[in-house]
Amino acid sequence: MVLDQQAERFILHFGEMGGRWGVNRTVGQIYALLFLSPEPLHAEEIAETLKISRSNVSMSLHELQSWRLVLLTHKVGDRRDYFESPKDVWEIFRILVEEKRKREIDPTLTLLRSILMEQPDGEREEYEHQRIAAMLELIELATGWFDEIQNLPPETLQSLMKLGSKVQKVLGLVGKVRKSVKLSGDQHD
Repeated sequence: MVLDQQAERFILHFGEMGGRWGVNRTVGQIYALLFLSPEPLHAEEIAETLKISRSNVSMSLHELQSWRLVLLTHKVGDRRDYFESPKDVWEIFRILVEEKRKREIDPTLTLLRSILMEQPDGEREEYEHQRIAAMLELIELATGWFDEIQNLPPETLQSLMKLGSKVQKVLGLVGKVRKSVKLSGDQHD
């Protein structure tokens, strides 16, 4: 398989980004190749196209499978394993967020809850306890919000994301109305 210039740029960029996302360059490149490929690829095709060793491809595919970003498929009459990326970008986004949460957020929540179960000893620990409680509250609020929106249909989620700053304006208006109603109620008392 020969890569065109556009595909090569995309794959190289994903390799560079891999390090920033906590995976190695090869994992990023393989994912990008599979994302762009209209057909599932077997490991030899991946190794040949990206000019990397077969063992490196194998290890990278295992990592991508553990992230649920690569699906294993087969072809009739062919004993080789084929790999492909999920086709729906919204599903990919959800998988990434779920996996990041499972690997990074959930262990942090567990640690914070564990610390908060201990009684603070002294003023310093009481302050730390309050700070940790605030961090826990923020993370729980964010993960609760994600739990609520993750089951929305992609079209609804896309519409919600497109609202952007309009949501902030609506919330600001709601706040002003509430304040006005509260002030009005206070005047009648």
